[in-house]
Amino acid sequence: MSTGRKQAFSVQALQLLDAAFVWLGFWIASVLRDPIRGLVGMEPMGGRSMLADMSWVLYIAVPFTPLVLEHFGFYEHVRRKSRHKAIQQIAKALAIMGLVLGLISVFSRLQDASRLILGIGAPIVGFLLLLRDRVTRRRMVILERDEGRRERVVLAGSVEDLDELIQELDPEATGGWNIVERFDLSTRPVEDLYELLKVETVERVIFATRRTAFDKVAQAVEACELQGVEAWIAASFIRTQIARPVFDSIGNKPMLVLRSTPELSWELLTKEAFDRLGALFLIICSSPLWLIAAIGIRLTSPGAPILFCQKRAGHYGKPFRMWKFRTMVPDAEALLEKIKAEHGNQMDGPVFKLDRDPRIFAFGGWLRKLSIDELPQLLNVLTGDMSLVGPRPLPLYEVAAFSELAHRRRLSVKPGITCEWQAGGRNKITSFEQWVEMDLQYIDNWSLWLDFKILLKTIPAVLLGKGAK
Repeated sequence: MSTGRKQAFSVQALQLLDAAFVWLGFWIASVLRDPIRGLVGMEPMGGRSMLADMSWVLYIAVPFTPLVLEHFGFYEHVRRKSRHKAIQQIAKALAIMGLVLGLISVFSRLQDASRLILGIGAPIVGFLLLLRDRVTRRRMVILERDEGRRERVVLAGSVEDLDELIQELDPEATGGWNIVERFDLSTRPVEDLYELLKVETVERVIFATRRTAFDKVAQAVEACELQGVEAWIAASFIRTQIARPVFDSIGNKPMLVLRSTPELSWELLTKEAFDRLGALFLIICSSPLWLIAAIGIRLTSPGAPILFCQKRAGHYGKPFRMWKFRTMVPDAEALLEKIKAEHGNQMDGPVFKLDRDPRIFAFGGWLRKLSIDELPQLLNVLTGDMSLVGPRPLPLYEVAAFSELAHRRRLSVKPGITCEWQAGGRNKITSFEQWVEMDLQYIDNWSLWLDFKILLKTIPAVLLGKGAK
């Protein structure tokens, strides 16, 4: 669900507050640790630092708990959310974080005292989060009921436009408004708006302009500008199905931007940093596999390069050189049309896929089965041409054969090593339309959490060789 900047800022502020409460919960648990150990007949830890043994666990719990809460909708519809719903969302989030931290504590062999802090801290954190949520909700309800503290708003436009606007707006967004007047721009002079803004101490004017002449709207906006009142214009005169309208500027020229891809944000910058660091980490960890692949290809298919390089369509279709370990005979590209004629194509549309492709040599088939052939694409991630998660990059000739213009929208984000299609079975999907639909769903619903989920789904898909041929 898309949000306004004010609402997004409020959510971020609540997430920072919740992160502080997570730390506070574990700190309280560390204070209670020795008294509880004493009650059950265990020796107190004495002067040892309370959180020193598990401080790195907090580096995971503190920032990621608010992100998991956001995934379960904890920060949506706060004003009208029941206590039961809030408890449900907190319980789900803490269960996931508890599973992650529990696994970490087992594999890292945390001491019993540190595990005790985790066990005590979880319910304390849950209580603090629920308390914060209920206090926030109570404050919002009080503000909604107190007309003097609600935002004073004027709605301006034709009667029909204003009726449509009110019907389309979420009550959660309008609950904090005190609508001073519905100003009919089609029948009243703009001079009346000047006086209204002055007398009623209005904070914001919201224009519904679908049936109103632009010159009249421009005069009304000028009235707001002269008095320092915010003017918000509903872009209902443009009907979009996918693109999200936002305002930006080029120099001093205001622009209405219709964007159907994720907007530049800290979340997107975090994805970029995670891609580079993750790729470097995976290259280091997988280096023995690189050596095995290189030796195996050299011994089983001599006379050609170890790495296969092909031009693929990158971000917005920009060509780049994608690297893979070679798994086919040296003249595989020249044999493509012959293979299509003799064996057909298991994928409909412009993409070519074939089980038991005769161009693949035996050791190359093993590399594909374990997805080792994809490892050199980590170099493309390091150079910024690809991401860890994103639509798979296609060869230029396959992109040129797209039959639908809508298919090109999958090029609007950076391509990735894995995606919903890759993690969900790969060659089990034979419909190109279904493949594109999965990519577009990823683009339209992108979040860091979605990337993490796809990466987690990719691990068993790779280890078990699901769908790899």
